[in-house]
Amino acid sequence: MNVSIQTVHFDADVKLISHIEKKIAKLTQFHDSITTVEIYLKLDNIAHAIKDKIVEIKVLIPKHEFFVKHSCKSFEESFELALDAMITQIKRKKDKMAA
Repeated sequence: MNVSIQTVHFDADVKLISHIEKKIAKLTQFHDSITTVEIYLKLDNIAHAIKDKIVEIKVLIPKHEFFVKHSCKSFEESFELALDAMITQIKRKKDKMAA
């Protein structure tokens, strides 16, 4: 499983990157054939005082692609919500394939 983390408009903290990598490693529990995971961390509304943190996760398995996007006031919260939604999508697809 290849994992790439890209940041847009800022440099991510090492703690944030390690937190993300640790959580993403658990995705293999839900589907065996995950080939690539791409994570994009973005800042929104840069001109304004309030900056929303956006997390996009793209997971590739053979013949299918999953995509989730969430935004909150912190990257950790955005990532947790996006990861939960991604796990739900993967479980749903796996159940459909088994049926």
